[in-house]
Amino acid sequence: MLRYLRWAPSMWRSEINTAVLEMLAVQPGERVLDVGAGMGAGSVLAARGGATVVAVEPTPFMRRVLSGRRLLQRDRSRIEVVDGSAEEIPVADDSIDAVWAVNTMHHWVDVQRGVGEIGRVIRPGGRVLLVDEDFHDPAHPDHDRFGGEGSADDHHGFTMVDADAMGTLLSAAGFGDVVAAKRDVGGRPAIVVTATGA
Repeated sequence: MLRYLRWAPSMWRSEINTAVLEMLAVQPGERVLDVGAGMGAGSVLAARGGATVVAVEPTPFMRRVLSGRRLLQRDRSRIEVVDGSAEEIPVADDSIDAVWAVNTMHHWVDVQRGVGEIGRVIRPGGRVLLVDEDFHDPAHPDHDRFGGEGSADDHHGFTMVDADAMGTLLSAAGFGDVVAAKRDVGGRPAIVVTATGA
């Protein structure tokens, strides 16, 4: 809990979440899914833009924070905070227009199952955007803090996500238009995987 509170400012509002929503082009009236929603940096923005958001978060503390934050929002009726994870998404099949995950792929316990769950819930043609910041890249502003052995917060366990492996998993699961690569998102180097639902 103390670790999350220390990082709260960057989890409450983040440039990378803003950039992800712009890349996804979330539209009013869409039903969207934020996997590992945390304190709701992306969920709140999407709801303000007119989307209905299912904010999936496995950590009880983070769900409490997001649930409290939700109550303070004018668009609170468009945010549903639920207990779940990439591997267990509590929504119906083919019910989601767009899915995103920011800095959560490195936490997925069963990546293949997570990909399968996203495939189950996304509508045909729905958009998927998975992003993990590349803290190992010296160009990342938080490289010294999270970049690996010897960094200040090495214990957090940021494990480099293999873009090619994620792309291969999505392709094998039947997703279309799969692109997996390193690129800049919100001014930060990141592993980015995009796809569309089959």
